[in-house]
Amino acid sequence: MRPRITVEPRPLSPIVMLTVARMFALVFALMFTSACTFYGEHPARVLSDATGGEGLERVFWKDVQAGNWAEVERALASNYVGVTPSGALDRAATIEQYRTWQLKDCVIGDLKTELNGTTIVVTYSITLNGASNGTGGSQPLPSAPQHMMTVWQQQKSGWVVIAHSVSQQ
Repeated sequence: MRPRITVEPRPLSPIVMLTVARMFALVFALMFTSACTFYGEHPARVLSDATGGEGLERVFWKDVQAGNWAEVERALASNYVGVTPSGALDRAATIEQYRTWQLKDCVIGDLKTELNGTTIVVTYSITLNGASNGTGGSQPLPSAPQHMMTVWQQQKSGWVVIAHSVSQQ
């Protein structure tokens, strides 16, 4: 008969135990961090919450729709310039034009953004649903999609529009 030799496992070194503990903690943390993706993104409600060109545009048009004129005025730079099919508009003329609108809804599509330093150029198409109450009575806003380009610039006060253009499709 042969004698039996009992082999006992060596205890794990502190380095191995620390590594295993760290890996367990990492796996545990990753299980709970994925929970934030279940609820999706929360759209910006004010310009200061917007983190990109799309958010800035959507908040701006919601402010026009809601008649938040203080926010619309805050969003347009003092040297703002706009170009429409009927000609160039400065800041005051643009605000005056928007104030005549009763915008019920707008649909933004084909949106693209380009970031260049502290400037974001946003191009998109927009379909407006509403009316304009000008001096000649109530006229419907153009229902055909329009091409838009907005240039946003980050300033000390936040993001502001410095230029905007509108063209018919």
